[in-house]
Formats: sequence, structure tokens, C-alpha cells
Amino acid sequence: MYFKETLDNNIRVVAEEIPFVNSVAVGVWVKTGSRNEEESIQGVAHFIEHLLFKGTSKRTARDIVEQLEAVGGIINAFTTKEYTCFYSRVLSEHLDLALDILSDMLFNSNLAEEDIEKEKRVILEEINMYEDTPDELIHDLFAKTVWPGHPLGRPILGNYQTVSSLNRKSIYQYYKEQYNSENIVLAVAGKFNTSELVQKLNTTFGQKSCPGKSSLFTAPENKSQVSINIKDTEQVQICLGVPGFSQQNDSIYSVQALNNILGGGLSSRLFQSIREEQALAYSVYSYHSSFVDCGLLTIYAATSPKNFEKVVSLILKEIASLKNEGITSAELKRTKDQIRGNLLLGQESVNQRMSRLGKTELSFNRVITAEEVIERLNSVTEEDLQSLSRQLFKAEHFSLTTLGPQVPSLNLVDMAYKMGL
Repeated sequence: MYFKETLDNNIRVVAEEIPFVNSVAVGVWVKTGSRNEEESIQGVAHFIEHLLFKGTSKRTARDIVEQLEAVGGIINAFTTKEYTCFYSRVLSEHLDLALDILSDMLFNSNLAEEDIEKEKRVILEEINMYEDTPDELIHDLFAKTVWPGHPLGRPILGNYQTVSSLNRKSIYQYYKEQYNSENIVLAVAGKFNTSELVQKLNTTFGQKSCPGKSSLFTAPENKSQVSINIKDTEQVQICLGVPGFSQQNDSIYSVQALNNILGGGLSSRLFQSIREEQALAYSVYSYHSSFVDCGLLTIYAATSPKNFEKVVSLILKEIASLKNEGITSAELKRTKDQIRGNLLLGQESVNQRMSRLGKTELSFNRVITAEEVIERLNSVTEEDLQSLSRQLFKAEHFSLTTLGPQVPSLNLVDMAYKMGL
């Protein structure tokens, strides 16, 4: 069972004691990401994630990693469009060390000019690496196609111009505005003493005053269009999809099931049709991205330019089949069992449990357990999925983005109509 508390400075805590394991995972979840950024400072949220590892008033950058690695622990972080997370996993006997280091990084980082200039070079190389990875770049290009001009349509890393122009003043201002008690959730899962944990957290995290306001977002306007991006590659990368649902929407569990059937695994319709039967792609899948106020259902494939039109046609054909013919009871049972299995297997990891606590508390102001997800999924019917397909998959809702060699211009709406969408 998990419990919730609030520290002396109003930072929220969600924790789950698991006495039969030997480790404990701690996450500092901050409700700020690339979506919070003004256009002129794109990349600042990710930049700050890097800078908090560069040293504090009492630890060098080397101390931070060496002290945890010396006891077999790990420490890392990541930035998304709506939140940033710093996390550590250690043996339970070293929990105090992990808490001390994470709180030190959060509140006492130097954000030194010298470190900022050094880290700029590192992040610019990271952007170079990202630009050289077309199967990653295509997804941000697709978001830009659907949400042009909106922060959700921009890359998390920022771009050369904005990252190069960041300075300590703009970085520190963003840090002070966003890293406040309303935006921070501490998540802990694993072996610890429940009666002692809140006291430990109050000592390490609860004494720093960090007042502020919770992040607010403006929903994007969906655009349905085609974007062809030329790049010297052997394959053409394809993203095709439609606007989906926000995290708060009641249909979110139906979307999970629908996506799993369409392209969520090796047994999915898209994989079986495009790879196994037609041998037109090595990688093909779908996924649903949900944010606080919007969502996006995306189908990805990579293929030779000569097969481009055929692959797009097959994708639309499978979607039309879902919409017009529905799914079988066997498919629905299989997808429910698959999702249930993945969720419960994930529960065997303290990192996964910690992540579920932190993400759901940050997004929903409450913990959503794996058991609750399974219960909601079990209530999804075949009729729900066909109704959802008819709502989502309308010809005028589709967008398409390509990255790679020149490909024929498609009238996507016309193609979709001809397929029965």
C-alpha cells in the first residue's frame, strides 16, 4: 500500500513500502518540461536537467556520481514535454545518501557560468546526434505537423540558436519560476522504514522554502496536413496519425486497448500485415501520447521510397478495417491479457512502482494503481473500441509526415476516403 504526505514546505510525497526487496528508488518529479518554455528559450528545461549534475555548494559533479556508484547505486534524469525527473536507486541501507544527494542537487546546484558554457557544447553535440537519428527525429517533426507553432510541436532539446543563446540569467529565472513546491512531487518505492521516511524527507527536502504556482498549459489547435522533409537517407521515415485524447479523458483506457491491437506489439495488425505478410518494413508500430489536455495517436513505419505509397495504403487499410469491421472477442481478450501482463510484470521493479507513483500524482493529483488500470481496461468492450475508431479515424483528421528521400505527393484525405475512412 502507498501513502501520501505533505512536507513542511508543501512538497508532496507519495511512497510505497515493499519490505521483501533490498533496494529503494527515489524520484524527484517536477512539473516542468519543454511545454513550459517560451520560444526564445527552447531547450532550457532539458538544459537545467543537465546542469543539476554539474556540482553544488558541497559536491563536485564527480562527487555526485562517485558517491552513489561507490555503493552500487545509480542516478540519472530525463526531461519530457510536461515534466522532468531526477531519480536514484540504491540498496535500502544507503537511502539517506540518495536523499541527501538528490536534495543537494535540487536546491544547491551552482548553475555556474563555466558549467553553462561547457554544457552548451555537450547539448549541441546531443542535438547533432539527434539530427543524425531519423527514426527519432521523425516523431518531433510529426508533432510539429499536427501542432505547428505550439510548444508541444517543438523538440525537447531545443535548437542550435536557442541553446547557444541561453545564459545564466534566463536559466536561473526559469529554474526559480518552475522548481517550486507546487510543481514538485517526491516518489519513493522499495525497502524503507515508513515511520522514519517523512522525517528523513523533511530534513533533506522539506526545509527549503520554494513557493510558487503550479504550471498551467494552453491546449494546442490540431492541424491536419502533410509535411514532406527531405534528408539523405536510404529509407523514408513515416509518421501518420490523428489527434487522440488527454490523460483526463474517460476513453483513455479504450485508446490503450485500441492502440495495442493496431500496432502495439509483434502480434498487432500493423506488424503482421506490413512486416510479416508483406515484408515491406523492418519496424512498424503505433503509440498514443497523452498530455494534460490533448493527445496524439501515431503510426510509425520505415521503408524504401519505392514502397512508400503501398505502406501508407496498407496502414489506412488496417485502420479502415478496425473502424468498419470492428475487432474480435479473441483480439480484445488477448490485448487485455497483454496489457495486464505488462503492468503486473512492471510492478516487480521498484523503479516502475516509483515512476507510477510520481507520474500519476503529478498529472492527476492522485495515485492511479496498476490494479485500477486493469479494472478499467477489463470494462472495455468490443463496441467501445469500434465506437472509438469511428470517432478517431475520420479522413479529415489524418496528418502525415515523412523524412528521407523525395516521395510522391499524396492526397491523404482522398486516400483515406477511398479506404472507407
